[in-house]
This record gives sequence, C-alpha cells and structure tokens, in this order.
Amino acid sequence: MTVPIVQNPWRLLLAINAAVIVGVFIHKIQLPPYVPYIHLLVDYHFGFIKRALIGAVVALFTDEVPVWLVFALGGATWLVTLGLYAKLFQKTFGFTAGTLPLFAFTAGSPFFLKNFMHTLGHFDIFGCALAIVLLLMPAGSLLFVATAALFSIVLVLIHHIHLLMYVPTIVTIVVIRHYLACGCNRSNVAFGATALAVVSALFFAAQFLGTMPVPEADFVAYLKTRMVDPSRTDLLQFSYIWYQPLAKEIADTWGRLPHNSLGVPVFALLIWLHTPLWRYLARLIGALASETHRRLVVAALIGISLAYVVMFAMVFDYSRWISNWAVCMFLILHAAKMLPAKQEAALIPAEDRKTSIFGVIITLIPRVGIIRPF
Repeated sequence: MTVPIVQNPWRLLLAINAAVIVGVFIHKIQLPPYVPYIHLLVDYHFGFIKRALIGAVVALFTDEVPVWLVFALGGATWLVTLGLYAKLFQKTFGFTAGTLPLFAFTAGSPFFLKNFMHTLGHFDIFGCALAIVLLLMPAGSLLFVATAALFSIVLVLIHHIHLLMYVPTIVTIVVIRHYLACGCNRSNVAFGATALAVVSALFFAAQFLGTMPVPEADFVAYLKTRMVDPSRTDLLQFSYIWYQPLAKEIADTWGRLPHNSLGVPVFALLIWLHTPLWRYLARLIGALASETHRRLVVAALIGISLAYVVMFAMVFDYSRWISNWAVCMFLILHAAKMLPAKQEAALIPAEDRKTSIFGVIITLIPRVGIIRPF
C-alpha cells in the first residue's frame, strides 16, 4: 500500500522549504552585513548621489544606525514579499492540490525567497516586491501607469542597476495589464513614453552624475557619525563603490570573468531543474487566445533576458543576477496567466515521478548565492 504523502509529496516539500529558509536565516545573521549596512548610512548629505535613497529614508527616523537594523528592515521586507507573493499566487492560480507543484517550483525555488533570505538587506528584493504590487492592483486607468513609473523611479534611486534588473519586468507588466487590456490611445501612449523617458534620464543621472563629490576620507568620516559603533571600520570597506566609474566596474567584471564563468554550468543545471516550470510557461503562452499576445510575451521574455546579459557584462554578482532573472520569469508567468486564453494550460503534473524528483532537489538547495554558486 502506497503512503499518501509519497503519492503527493508537495505539502511535505513546502514544509521542508520553510525549514530550509529558517536555516538560511540563522546562517545569514552570523555573517557581517557589509554592503547592506553601508547602504543604510549613505544619504543625500553631500547632494544627489547614487544608491542613497534607503539611507536617506532611514535618516528621517534615526541619526545613528545600529547593525541589527539591517536584519530588521531586510527581514520585514522579506516577510512582506512572501505575503505579497502568496496573495498573488492565490489570485492567479489558487491554492489547490493541483497547483501545489507550481507553487513549490516558484516560491520554493532556490532562485526566489530562499536566495532573497541569503541576500537579506540587499536591494534586489524591492524590485520584486513592487512588481508583485503591480500584478495585484487594478490596472484600468493611467493611475496604474503612474504608479509603475513612481515605483521605477524609487528603484533607480535605490540602485540604478534596477533599470536593467526589474524595470523591464515592470514595463512588461504595464503593457500586459494596461495597454493590452485597455487598448492604446494617444494620451496613454504619450504618458507611458514620457514616464519611461523620465526613468531612463534618472538612470543616466545616477550613473554618470551620482558619484560622491567629496574626498573618500571625508565621506567615510561622515559615515562614522551615523554609526552606533564608529570603531567598526570593517563595515565601511565598500565605501569605494560610490566613487567607482562605470569603466572600472566593467573592467573588474571582465577581469573576474574567467574565474566566475566556472559557475555557468551550475547555473545551467539549476535552470534545467526547473524544466517542469518552463514547460508550463510554454504551454501557458501557447494557450493564449491572441497570436499578438503570444508574440509580445515571448518578446518580453527575450528583452528581459537581454537586459540581464548586459548586467552580466557590467557587474560580477552573477548568482544574484541569475536568481533575479528567474524571479522575473516567474512574475511574467503570472502576468501571462492574466491574458485571455483559448484553453486552460495543463498544470505541472503532481504525480509525475521525474517532476517530483526535480521538486525534491530544488527544495533541498538552500540558495544560489551572491557572486559564485552557493
């Protein structure tokens, strides 16, 4: 007689995922919060600079920043993102026995919530959370487009690389949920184009005009005034990133490329382990009622992927980039499900043995990492 949990192990896998996430959190709080901490210290004290919005917001509430605030803010953001994604999944697919494998391959993926826990305090998760909000809110008016533009501006002020990381996904969500559903007219197209131009201009301003205008010694001295423990100079070792020009970032990335590219086969393996999910995405796109919609979704997936290729050439945090790319694919899956379909796409089979094996493996992988795999 077969034990029921062996026939349908997905509830057990979700419970194991929760335990893995707790383990990742315990491990994370034992590591020094280098870059996340310094991001809470940097504000607009010396004028407009890149990567300063989070620190500026923190400065509104406290003059001195304790180290534990990295984990408090990061943990709160993570919990909000978890809640938002659960709400989105409920709205798009519902929680049933048939949808549990899909939830396990997205929410339980080492690319997604588990890796966001490992990168606790980094800025990536903000793009994901705001994109989910756009998938949840009403999209029938220009207020939706304006909200998307505001979110994009906020993300670029948090870190300008969001223009490549999550803004393309936000643009895709706006096109799918507003322009395809409501149609295009002169006013909403002009509004969208203007918003995109403003966000792009802000990116270039942050990239080329947002360098710290004072000597690094003065910058570090100011940061120490915002620390609870100014003697922890080890937490300021990444202050140079506010002075590093784009050419230096690219040169560093290409200099590390031979070593970092050794992780590419691992990334390919992790992507392959999600094959049941990618097959479902293909079925979902194929089931769309409109050929135009199918082509637009495919074009969006290609465009988002190309933006990540550019990121790979510019900054060497490869594990983070590949993880966020996968998250964007998950979000576009939800957006595509909201389009009219000629038929219902078959879900990931819950009782398929190979699918279950893939599900077990991705459940047991705790995270992907920041630069190199694991």
